[in-house]
Amino acid sequence: MVVDRLTDGTRIAQLLASELTGHEEAFAILSVVDADPDVEPTDDGAFAYAVDANETRVAEVYVQPDRARIEFLAHPDVTADAASEENLRVRPKAVRPPRTLVFVEDGAQVKWTLPVFRALVAALDADATGEHDENTSEDEPA
Repeated sequence: MVVDRLTDGTRIAQLLASELTGHEEAFAILSVVDADPDVEPTDDGAFAYAVDANETRVAEVYVQPDRARIEFLAHPDVTADAASEENLRVRPKAVRPPRTLVFVEDGAQVKWTLPVFRALVAALDADATGEHDENTSEDEPA
């Protein structure tokens, strides 16, 4: 039996955008913006689109030939923990402000990213209501 795996970075990014924009009420505050419908994957990752929450950029999605990469700009600690719990490959990006990189290497892993976005939305909601926990740093972008 042959098992097909979706490992095309552009298609993975498209699946993720579809999940974020149409399937969960929890993602109502998120929007896919600045999308490049003609993006061509590069080895370093070509910008495909950004994800905004209430008109503030919280993530960017890049495509490589064999995967997509999500760069979380908001709540890097929260998103790193959530991605690790989903067994996604995670790496910090040492920039100011810090970012969390999450690699989506298979179409099936798109579903694994949804709890990461849920955790991000929960952290953003906590910011909006002033309810912070010990895992949230005040110098993280919202």
